[in-house]
Amino acid sequence: MSNPPNAAAEPPAALYFGEVMHARIKPVAHRFNYRVMSLLIDVGRLDEADHLSALFGVNRRGLYSFHESDHGPRDGSSLRNYAQRCADEHGVDLEGGRVLLLCYPRLFGFTFNPLSAYFCYRADGELALVIYEVRNTFGDIHAYVLPVTPDQVSAAGIRQQQDKLFYVSPFIEMAMRYHFRIAPPGQRVKLRILETDAEGAVLAATFNGHRAPLSSRRLLKAFVGLPAVTWKIFGAIHWQALLLWIKGARLVPRPASVAAKPGLAATPAGDYTRRK
Repeated sequence: MSNPPNAAAEPPAALYFGEVMHARIKPVAHRFNYRVMSLLIDVGRLDEADHLSALFGVNRRGLYSFHESDHGPRDGSSLRNYAQRCADEHGVDLEGGRVLLLCYPRLFGFTFNPLSAYFCYRADGELALVIYEVRNTFGDIHAYVLPVTPDQVSAAGIRQQQDKLFYVSPFIEMAMRYHFRIAPPGQRVKLRILETDAEGAVLAATFNGHRAPLSSRRLLKAFVGLPAVTWKIFGAIHWQALLLWIKGARLVPRPASVAAKPGLAATPAGDYTRRK
């Protein structure tokens, strides 16, 4: 599955409007969904993205904005270089290729990204690596770095798997496995995460979005149609957790895990590699 053939002519950033769905399957059934606006940005062309709209800024204030310090090492350093380091550690060559990050932008300086996805392409346009960057509400961040292999690619999308190594929900045990299925960004983007235990499915989460240009008109429309969306995302997590607790879901204590420490990333086998 490859990048569009005219990748050089693609804009440095775009918007995706769609719906997020979460469905808890067991031991307590619970489901919710809400509309969101996501940002897709080429982390190698941030200067160009900064000039797309007066309402959007890169590494600076704006009604909507994107800051490198919100992702990766979270020190404001180049995310393109960060993705390259991740790729190098897995023997993947990204030289001359694009790295596209799908995430939520800041709104009035605030954002919360439960999941951000880096789509890392080789120079020939083939998708080579996906980085799934996961956050929890305790301020921890963890990256699952998964090279794309031919057996993972089909007409239904790209399917990858990874043992859970990072504490996210206070209602889900650590002994879980993630099953990712993605349709990389084009006119649409789709992400599905199925979380399973030894007995089967526990949680399903999806995002299905359609592409729109990043322009002042679109951003104003989003601001009116999706007011306070970033606060809604953060608030919804806590509200839905309360509803789960009311329904009788059991709390799982947060472990003192190495996976929650900054500067660490998991390989597909579940080993840890310290960032240089």
